[in-house]
Amino acid sequence: MSNITSIEPSGPKPRPWLSWELVIVYGFLIVTSLYFLFPLYIVVITSLKNLDQIRDGNIFFPGANPTFHAWYRAWFEVCTGLDCRGIHPNFLNSVIITVPSVLVSISVAITTGYALNNWPFRFSESFFTVLIIGSFVPYQVMLYPMVLLTKNMGIYSTLSAVIFVHTVFGLPILTLLFRNYFASLPVELFKAARVDGAGFWRILLQVFLPMSLPILAVAMILQVTGIWNDFLFGVVFAGPNNYPMTVKLNNIFTSTMGVKEYNVEMAATLLTGAVPLALYFFSGKYFVRGIAAGAVKG
Repeated sequence: MSNITSIEPSGPKPRPWLSWELVIVYGFLIVTSLYFLFPLYIVVITSLKNLDQIRDGNIFFPGANPTFHAWYRAWFEVCTGLDCRGIHPNFLNSVIITVPSVLVSISVAITTGYALNNWPFRFSESFFTVLIIGSFVPYQVMLYPMVLLTKNMGIYSTLSAVIFVHTVFGLPILTLLFRNYFASLPVELFKAARVDGAGFWRILLQVFLPMSLPILAVAMILQVTGIWNDFLFGVVFAGPNNYPMTVKLNNIFTSTMGVKEYNVEMAATLLTGAVPLALYFFSGKYFVRGIAAGAVKG
């Protein structure tokens, strides 16, 4: 009679679909999400109410008949001083500031990061160290020198001054991101391209740039949100006729003329934050992918 050997199942035991660890993790995530979404909920429902519904004091409940009249007033009619054109002229100013600042800063930073990692030159490490230090210098320290510089350039109190300042201050951190990302790529790609006779620009544009879409998404999100939400540079360098949306929004909240229209103020807040909110909503997965692909690797 032959002996029959029983085969024991191997491998890890299947995890139960519900455990204390999952309850704690997902419970924490849900509570944290509600904590951050609750103020947004208050802003949205307040912007859809009229003043009579706001005066009733039911701040946590939506109104019976939601209306977008406050949004219309915020975009076209809200006043700051004698200017009653709403925030739509300032939206155009923000677009004019953001688009060239993002394009120029990313173009220069990707070229600089690529050169520092793949085409080292004399004192390149010292130059990179200066860039790292520059990324941690508070903006307020450089504010007055930048005012003098833009005045000497003849662009102070113009949109060009704001674009120039945002481009300059965005270069250190963006160069650090691109340099570290290129350092995480296989060096054999660069060597193979050099053996094939490719030069500086051909390797960058045909080899490295197509592989840099994740880090480009990270850089774009960082720059767009940082520039669009900026208040300090806009109020200092733009001039009264060129204020971006954030400065206009601040003036709306600090204005004390007439009745305090909280619904219009909340609508103006949502309109001001719509661009970075939409950017995160549509490209958030690319941001995470860029971080995971080496955006913060040293």
